[in-house]
Amino acid sequence: MQSTDISPIPDDFLVAIENWLMSLVVQHYSPHTLSAYRKNIYQFATFLGEQNQNWQTCEQKHIGLFLSERFDKDKIKNISGKQTLSAIRQFYKFAIHQKLVSHNPTIGQRLKSSSRPLPKIAEEDLLKILLEQPTPDDPTNARLWLRDRAMFELAYGSGLRLSELVGLDVSDVDLAGKTVRVLGKGKKTRVVPMTGKSVKALEIYLPHRELWQEGVDALFISERHGTRLTGRAVQLRLKICAKRAGIEQNFYPHLLRHCFASHLLSSSGDLRAVQEMLGHESVATTQIYTQVDFGALTKIYDKAHPRAVTHVIDVDGVD
Repeated sequence: MQSTDISPIPDDFLVAIENWLMSLVVQHYSPHTLSAYRKNIYQFATFLGEQNQNWQTCEQKHIGLFLSERFDKDKIKNISGKQTLSAIRQFYKFAIHQKLVSHNPTIGQRLKSSSRPLPKIAEEDLLKILLEQPTPDDPTNARLWLRDRAMFELAYGSGLRLSELVGLDVSDVDLAGKTVRVLGKGKKTRVVPMTGKSVKALEIYLPHRELWQEGVDALFISERHGTRLTGRAVQLRLKICAKRAGIEQNFYPHLLRHCFASHLLSSSGDLRAVQEMLGHESVATTQIYTQVDFGALTKIYDKAHPRAVTHVIDVDGVD
């Protein structure tokens, strides 16, 4: 009778995994990525145990079998499969560097890319309705709107991620220079220009902030608690303000960042500049993330290309 016992994860494998995860912490990987990678690598380790396969002599075929099982059994999506493969690849790179293994079994392993739908954007007129809505009559809501308008103007005007927006301190904003210093992914800092409307909205909000705060450096704070505003609070405030303005489309903070990229690219056509302002390391990410309508591209093309303007030329009777 065949044994049904499953081999446990070997101690040396466990130590290698934890050391690798600790190295990612030192490299400032986000908590979300760390959690996903931990889950992925332990799923893989469990699979190897079930297969009675040594992690140090694992081959590409074992990676393929593991991914196939996840797709068939767990019904994961392509993006999850890519993340899993990335975790295993990064682990073995670490193991090679530590001289624990001699080869990386993920070499040559690829997953087909699936089409990635572009996020919806809001028309510029809707952003105008949101940001230029009348100040509420109720005094409490009126005060909150001064803060909320400054937040949304800055998020849309400078293309900030939600985490970047709530992480801002007062010292990060240079109203005179019309710039904001942003701490983005990977703890990388970038300086992004602010719109005139962002500057004006902040100038109106800051005196009220001074009355609310309790010795905190945060730029956007809770009136009730005097502490840094959370991402969840910003999400709720945006929905409330959009509803108050009569907007039916679902508004959420990342939509403002996407609108920034799409609207700016539509009017300028400068992909590299948008890439820098968004804080993308690769221009390919910006190309996927942004969305430009063909009409806008045509206007840029007609203006920029020396041969773009059409003239009817009759040569020997041929148009």
